[in-house]
Amino acid sequence: MAAKKKSAKQEVKRVAQRVLFATGEAMPFLRSGGLGDVAGALPQALIKEGVDCRVIMPYYSSIPSTYTDTMRFVGNTYVTLGWRKQYCGVFQSSAAGVTYYFIDNEYYFRRNTMYGQYDDAERFAFFCKAVLEAMSVIDFAPQVIHCNDWHTALIPVFLDVFYRGNEKLANVKTVFTIHNIEFQGKYDISLAHEICALPNEAISLVEYAGAMNYLKGGIECANAVTTVSPTYARELQHPFYAYDLDGILKARQYKISGIINGIDPDLYNPKTDSAVFVPFDASCPEKRQDNKKAVCELLDLNYRADRPLISMISRLTTQKGFDLVLEAAEELLSADVQLVILGTGEWRFENGFKELERRYGAKLRVIINFSKDLASKLYASSDIFLMPSKFEPCGLSQMIAMRYGAVPVVRETGGLKDSVKAYDPTTKEGLGFTFYAYNAGEMLGAVWRAIDMYNNDKENWKQIMHNDMTTDFSWSVSAAKYADLYDSLLK
Repeated sequence: MAAKKKSAKQEVKRVAQRVLFATGEAMPFLRSGGLGDVAGALPQALIKEGVDCRVIMPYYSSIPSTYTDTMRFVGNTYVTLGWRKQYCGVFQSSAAGVTYYFIDNEYYFRRNTMYGQYDDAERFAFFCKAVLEAMSVIDFAPQVIHCNDWHTALIPVFLDVFYRGNEKLANVKTVFTIHNIEFQGKYDISLAHEICALPNEAISLVEYAGAMNYLKGGIECANAVTTVSPTYARELQHPFYAYDLDGILKARQYKISGIINGIDPDLYNPKTDSAVFVPFDASCPEKRQDNKKAVCELLDLNYRADRPLISMISRLTTQKGFDLVLEAAEELLSADVQLVILGTGEWRFENGFKELERRYGAKLRVIINFSKDLASKLYASSDIFLMPSKFEPCGLSQMIAMRYGAVPVVRETGGLKDSVKAYDPTTKEGLGFTFYAYNAGEMLGAVWRAIDMYNNDKENWKQIMHNDMTTDFSWSVSAAKYADLYDSLLK
């Protein structure tokens, strides 16, 4: 049997792949959200797939000295932006077996935040062009440049307009991944001339609805466009999800696909996570009750094994479905359940849930904060994990929850639909409870189904927990799909 598996694996023969992963942030150096996690984890998984993947990002002044002290200077060049000629230094470092390059320019990147500066349009236009200019400095010739979100969206544009005559870049392919389409890099169309110096015939590449749109340029010029889940790729062709870009996405649907993100199974492991009160895995799920008891004591909730503990670990926003939860909270809390909410967000939700906590203090805990330590404790102790997002490009919390044995209740959207299949008691297949329509009634219906199984069908509840804890959500699955995509472009 082992020999057959080996030969089957050997059938996957890809061309040699050299990939430069361009990003505005990356772990462990600096992150602001999910993109930083992806840029830290995916390149590692790609290397295990045999891809020579390296990462390039800005050299922010806020990168901790722990990392900057290990960087070495590679060389420098200059970047032309309209009438500007800006210095571009290149530094190099490594982490977890991945080579990282850093674009240095103190004028653009010596700031107190990564994003949200008055001149972001110019800063990231510089970064996009600097990535291409840096090819003359670094000892690496990529076959594919993998760009991510609007901060890198001009790389495919600049490559096609200015750099195809460069021998090192003439045949380079580009992949552009949309992690969150809400942020597009929209600016006055005059910047297409003033900063990017695009010729008149190329302005249409970045023009959309009378403005310059960086994201649109990436979609137009990249050889392949991906999103972070197959369902989200389809949803983006509808106005409800596309933030006005559904027209261009429909027109380019032939090159759009979805590849769901993964999680690090070593990082998110209830057997080795130091924050978990009592370590456990799929072979001893009963130890979750010890964690539940400890969490109830920590949060001053009355512990009872037969009472389901529901948790939400999230930003408190409409996108995450908290308007539904607030609407349904009193009906939910009228049942024999306990609910713990951990996160920060919109004022109306923070105050609304705090007011409910004052009235339902025996059943509800609202922690307006974020603590990775407490998050791990809740994942490891909750019976049910509620994630009723209005839209969710991928979502990682549901995968982490399942890894820790918390059964998810999710809305069928984006990555939630792709990662949480509704459980079927007949076939014993599936991972959670789902609902489709975005309303509080449907959400409650899914929660009641989960509670009913927890209370009255222990056999199936144990089975769904086992399914959750043994499903492979690792990056290796996603990395193989990206490697196949690169292969299809290079062939």
